[in-house]
Amino acid sequence: MGRASLSRVIAGLAGAASVALLAGCGSLLPRGTTDTPAGFATFEEAEAAARRVEGLKTRTEDLKALGFDVTGGSNVTLIPYPDIVARLAPHPGVAVDQLDPGIRECIHAQSACRGYLFHFERLDRKRQGSFWLDFLNLRRHTFIRGWWFDALFVVSDGMVLFRNFGGQASTDRVEKQVNPLGPFQPAGESAGWQLIH
Repeated sequence: MGRASLSRVIAGLAGAASVALLAGCGSLLPRGTTDTPAGFATFEEAEAAARRVEGLKTRTEDLKALGFDVTGGSNVTLIPYPDIVARLAPHPGVAVDQLDPGIRECIHAQSACRGYLFHFERLDRKRQGSFWLDFLNLRRHTFIRGWWFDALFVVSDGMVLFRNFGGQASTDRVEKQVNPLGPFQPAGESAGWQLIH
């Protein structure tokens, strides 16, 4: 094969590779996942487990088997007694006997009462749109889908006094960002901040 023929073959392969690269540019956009480890694959699983916990009936040691490990678990926040009262009995005008029985028990236990707040989530982020507009920081569209779940357990003396939970079973939102200056936008914002300050 002559040099001219070899050059044409190489040029043809380079052209084909360029077309393939441009056609698949969408797959080059960043993707990411925020995953807070949990024993639950879905919001519904976490909710079902939380519903099995009953105030003034469930022992603290039984929480681990339900997926809520207060001692060795991750993504759990220990809440001290003053913060629990601020969360669950925020209005001093409400009589104690009108509160949930478990909250009343917590108030009587005072510093022996504490709360455990569990937070679980799974969010998938996927950027879509033009690769070049995204790459040049001109326009970015990020699609976010997933779920998150919080469960609060108030305990004292080895007993769950009160439980509450909430969250979002389905998160589906789009974050849009437009930068007229493209790759120079961060530099312009930094210079503007320095001029102001």
